[in-house]
Amino acid sequence: GKMVAALKMMGFDRVYDTNFAADLTIMEEGYEFIHRVKEAGVLPMITSCSPGWVNYVETQYPEILDHLSSCKSPHMMFGAMAKSYYAKQQRLDPKDIYVVSVMPCVAKKGEKEREQMINGGIKDVDAVITTRELGKMIKMFGINFKDLADEQFDQDFFGEYSGAGVIFGASGGVMEAALRTVADVLTDQDIEEIEYQQVRGIEGLKEATLTIGDLEVKVAVAQSMSVARPLLEEIKKGTSPYHFIEIMGCPGGCVNGGGQSYINALVRNSGFNYKLARAKVLYEEDESLPVRKSHKNKQIQELYNNFLGAPNSHLAHELLHTTYSKREKYPDKD
Repeated sequence: GKMVAALKMMGFDRVYDTNFAADLTIMEEGYEFIHRVKEAGVLPMITSCSPGWVNYVETQYPEILDHLSSCKSPHMMFGAMAKSYYAKQQRLDPKDIYVVSVMPCVAKKGEKEREQMINGGIKDVDAVITTRELGKMIKMFGINFKDLADEQFDQDFFGEYSGAGVIFGASGGVMEAALRTVADVLTDQDIEEIEYQQVRGIEGLKEATLTIGDLEVKVAVAQSMSVARPLLEEIKKGTSPYHFIEIMGCPGGCVNGGGQSYINALVRNSGFNYKLARAKVLYEEDESLPVRKSHKNKQIQELYNNFLGAPNSHLAHELLHTTYSKREKYPDKD
């Protein structure tokens, strides 16, 4: 709440929670996975919301790029919706909307510059600042953060989010959020057992075999490239046993992103596991929310009913999906 208040004092007209866009990502990614399973598409499918990981695979393993989900990351999806759906609803020129993402991730600064993230000459996201930079900006503005009264995120159009959107920030969170929706869609049921403990935690590699209806789904969750590399080698060799893989560039997931505030050395050396503590907060918020599945988010449902049509529709692909290509590890500056 204090962060929202500070951003409003600094001049932002609207402040939205990216969790809404995380729910939107799950809709697109979950249905993409279902399509690949049903239509004998390329498997395993690998998540694509960590731009550090995407940079790595484009330079180090370009031969497996077709395994990546084509979904943009949540903040890029938000920008795309702000400059299409939101602009249309508010009768605004997309060129007059300036989107700033506050992210725990440094790699998202480069992500917003990708040519695939420009639609009709307009960037999905105009600027990215890290959470650490936001802290510095609050000090620069002379704002007494501790004394601020809490304010709410704006609720029009993009205000609602589910517990599934919240847990995106923890390693295994994207996988668990996706499974909650995939399981309901594949079984045509409202499954009550939605906590996939097998993919939680800060272990380097987590694996699980799940039975969803008549389908046995084998999943893996990897954090950091050193842990992910053996999985990628399996895919190259055609021996991967998995259907769905989550890969995050940062150990612990986005809660430990490169743009987060620095951890005091005394805290770091005390044995206190800040990554687990940050993830615990997300899972607790998930448990406290009345809606814990992305497809149950009413504003997400309205977005599809009023604008996108259906997950993975032609318009959804145009605005919310992207492409990847082989890139040189050390491009020629000349």
